[in-house]
Amino acid sequence: MSPKSSKKGMLDWYFKTNLLARILIGLIAGAIVGIVLGFFPDAVKPFVDNTKFFGDLFVRLLKMIVVPVILFSLVAGAASIAPSRLGRVGVKIMVYYLLTSAFAVAIGLVFANIFRPGLGFNIVGDAAIKGKDAVAPTIMQILLNIVPTNPIESLNKGDVLPIIFFAVVFGLGISYVKDSKNEKIAKSADTLFDVVNAGAETMYKIVGGIMQYAPIGVFVLIATVFAQQGARALGPLLVVTLTVYLGLLVHLFGVYGGLLSVYKLGFFKYLKGANEAIITAFVTRSSGGTLPITLRVTEENLGVPRAISSFTLPLGATINMDGTAIYLGVCAMFIGYATGNPLTFNQQLTVVITATLASIGTAGVPGAGAIMLLMVLESIGLKVTEGSAVAAAYAMILGIDALLDMGRTALNVAGDVAGSAIVSKTEGELDMSKWAKA
Repeated sequence: MSPKSSKKGMLDWYFKTNLLARILIGLIAGAIVGIVLGFFPDAVKPFVDNTKFFGDLFVRLLKMIVVPVILFSLVAGAASIAPSRLGRVGVKIMVYYLLTSAFAVAIGLVFANIFRPGLGFNIVGDAAIKGKDAVAPTIMQILLNIVPTNPIESLNKGDVLPIIFFAVVFGLGISYVKDSKNEKIAKSADTLFDVVNAGAETMYKIVGGIMQYAPIGVFVLIATVFAQQGARALGPLLVVTLTVYLGLLVHLFGVYGGLLSVYKLGFFKYLKGANEAIITAFVTRSSGGTLPITLRVTEENLGVPRAISSFTLPLGATINMDGTAIYLGVCAMFIGYATGNPLTFNQQLTVVITATLASIGTAGVPGAGAIMLLMVLESIGLKVTEGSAVAAAYAMILGIDALLDMGRTALNVAGDVAGSAIVSKTEGELDMSKWAKA
């Protein structure tokens, strides 16, 4: 070995250590710093003001690559398989997403009925607390909004569902043209496919670089959340927090674990392979922003082929909101109990239906669940109006929304990965050698 090659860089200690270990260290250190800051209220604002840039930078870096990753990966995925097979995969993953979402709302309501969060709070209206107007789109409007009138405008705005629709249609078009009997046209389609595939690979390489910054971003984001929300979450809303997280764990182990066992896939092997994506989702609170990491670990660690994951995961980041569904069930019940209006069975059934359908039109970004909650409350007659008790209870939920959002987003991503693995297994495309490793 030459002297030059044995020379170590100044940051080798950082870049050559395990990335997941660095992220976990950032997570734990951030939580400790945030809790300590909570005991010194005057220090919280200066800390947030001086460190916010580093946390925001991490989130912005992830958001920067979301649209190109979705576009390139979905076009490449749709173009790489026959249209008939794409249809089969699409039906399977849609059934999985909708059924697990319905189960999730039901689990949330069951635990909310057991623990009755908010019972005895007797919240009264306060004119100082503002409500928000919720306009729930109809199912027909949600379906119409999926089809972009201008794909370029959708790309510019980052409208995920229209981007997904256009990318799938464009990819299908390439797959048809690749099979053209005109050799010249077929060759051009192959060239276009190679360009798109190279674009996807380039984005994954960029993802790897951004993740090297993740431990720093994670530290700041977690410290900020615990400094600002921790004390409030451990106060009167502790029962809500515990109920939501208990529901999330039951859904993870019961529903996902049960489905994986049905298809003879090891649950703990799945957790080991998906943990980087789940932790990233937990700290960033964005299933869309975590998508590049989810795509990478699903393929590299769990053996899901790109042709399937590049379709199921972007779709799941938009419409699979199991964690959000549990949150909606628990929080709707909390607001009902806290305002002296416990939900009837029919109202709870309405919550299940509304939350399942509303998830189709909700973006996988931080805080989206709080907007969905407005729609669910509207559907059961608990209107969030200015100065009302419902508005006060809703404001309390918003106070700990960041903490709840972390858990529900992590479950959302965990569900995307589990669904992709199950669909791949049913298609006979899953690399089982990945699951055989210890």
